Amino acid sequence: MHHVTHALRKQVKPDKLNQIEGYVVECKFESQFAKPGERGTIKAKASFNVSEDVAALRKAIEGIGTTEKTLIEILTHRSSSQKQAISKAYQETTKRILVNDLKSDTQGNFERVLVALARPPAVNDAKWIIKAMKGAGTDDSILIEILSSRTNKQIKELSAAYSEETKKTLMQNLKSEVSGHFGKAILLLAEGARDESTNVNADQAKVDAKALYQAGEKKLGTDESKFIEILCKRSIPHLRQTILEYKNISGKTLQKSIEKEMSGNLEELLVAIVKCVMSTPAYFAEKLYKSLKGAGTDEITLTRVMVSRGEIDMLDIRAEFKKLYQNSLHKEINSDVSGNYGDSLKMICGGED
Repeated sequence: MHHVTHALRKQVKPDKLNQIEGYVVECKFESQFAKPGERGTIKAKASFNVSEDVAALRKAIEGIGTTEKTLIEILTHRSSSQKQAISKAYQETTKRILVNDLKSDTQGNFERVLVALARPPAVNDAKWIIKAMKGAGTDDSILIEILSSRTNKQIKELSAAYSEETKKTLMQNLKSEVSGHFGKAILLLAEGARDESTNVNADQAKVDAKALYQAGEKKLGTDESKFIEILCKRSIPHLRQTILEYKNISGKTLQKSIEKEMSGNLEELLVAIVKCVMSTPAYFAEKLYKSLKGAGTDEITLTRVMVSRGEIDMLDIRAEFKKLYQNSLHKEINSDVSGNYGDSLKMICGGED
C-alpha cells in the first residue's frame, strides 16, 4: 500500500505523484482522513422510512412485552442523523421522548447501550464527561479518552452539547475540576484548536523532536510544559513525523520516554495522545481488549467505545484488534457478553474477521 504502482507512476505528473504517495501513506496510517462514516459499521439505511421505523418502535415498546430484537435492529442499522429524525417523529407522534421510553422499558447494560445508540454522538460525549466530573473526584480516564481521540469538530460539538445540558461551559467546569500540568493539557485539548494542516514540515518536526528530547531524556527533571505544548497543539501528521524523528534522536520511542519521565494522569494523557496520533483504531482496540479481558468485564467502557466508534472507525478497530490479539473482536464479545446486551454489541461490531 505504501508504494504507488509503476504503471501509475508513469501516467502521473511528478508533482501529482507526491500528492498521491502522501495520500497513500496517510490512508495506510489513519482513517481519520476518510470521510465520516466510511470506516464505520453503522451506516445510513438506504430505503429509510421514518414513519415505518417509528411505528415499529412503538409496537416494540407499547406492545405486551418489549420486542428487543426490533429495538436492536433499528438502533444499530441507522445513521446518527436518521436516528435523530426518528426521535423527532417519535416525539411528535407519541408526545413522549424515545430515550425516556427506552429507559423505562429496558434495564442495565442493555438499557445503557440502546440509550447511547439513540442519542447524538456529541450528546453522548457530553453526558459521559458530565458523569466523569460528578461526585468526589474526577474520572480522569474518561476525560483522557474522549479529549485525546476526538477531532476539533467533535470537541466543538460536544462542548455545545455540554453547555446545553449544564448551562455552563465545559471550560468553566473543567477549570474547577482539573489542575497542574494535567489540567493545563486537558484545557488545551478542550479548546478543540489543534492545528489541522496536513502538510508536514520535516525540519520543524526535527526541531520539535529535539525540543522534546531536551525537555525530558536530556534534562534533570522534566519540562512538562514543552511536552504539553507540542502534543496538544501540533497537527496529527506533524506529530507522526515528530515521533519518527524522536526515535532517531533518542533511540527510544516517545511513548517509552513519557512513561519513564512522567507519572499519574499526565503520563496517561500524553501516552493516549501519542497512541491516537499513531493510530486511533489501535488505541481503541487496546481499550476494548482491556475492557473484555480484565478481571470481570468493564461494560461501561465497552459500551462507550463500541457506541462512540460504531459510525466512525469500527472496521479499522476490528482489523487492529485481530492484528494485535490474534482473535476477532466479534469472538471476544461473543465469549464474554451475552443476552440482548451481547447481541447489541455484536450488531455494532458488525461481523466476524
